[in-house]
Amino acid sequence: MEKKVVFIIAIIIAFAVQSMAQPGDDWIKLGEKNVAFKADKDKVTLTGKERNVSKIKITCVQGAVKIKKIHVKMSDGEKKEIDPAAGVLNKGMSTMNFDLPGKDNKLTDLELEYDSMGTIVTNKRAKVEIWGKKRKEDKKKD
Repeated sequence: MEKKVVFIIAIIIAFAVQSMAQPGDDWIKLGEKNVAFKADKDKVTLTGKERNVSKIKITCVQGAVKIKKIHVKMSDGEKKEIDPAAGVLNKGMSTMNFDLPGKDNKLTDLELEYDSMGTIVTNKRAKVEIWGKKRKEDKKKD
């Protein structure tokens, strides 16, 4: 039993360390969403002009939320449905990083399917931030 607990904790730590943005990692905040106290599907309003990102992740900054699906649409019309299988995200936790399709596409739309945990009486509404990793520019040789 103790080995199972230690193993589960090790996996959780590994995902948390892998998904944390480090200074200088070129992670930019793409948007945020306050989620309702129910299962829902919401479009996230993306902020800023920088949308040329190769990866995204979701970070919970308040409350608790279970992300069920992430739907993204790129500038060339390509769509991708991401199944994060992350379990419940509590304040300070992030999903792992998810690759976006295409090499020169920009993220145009993002929609979240989620279950917010808790109730209006006992908890604050969950708030999530969407982060994107800037795409590395290819250096062309002359």
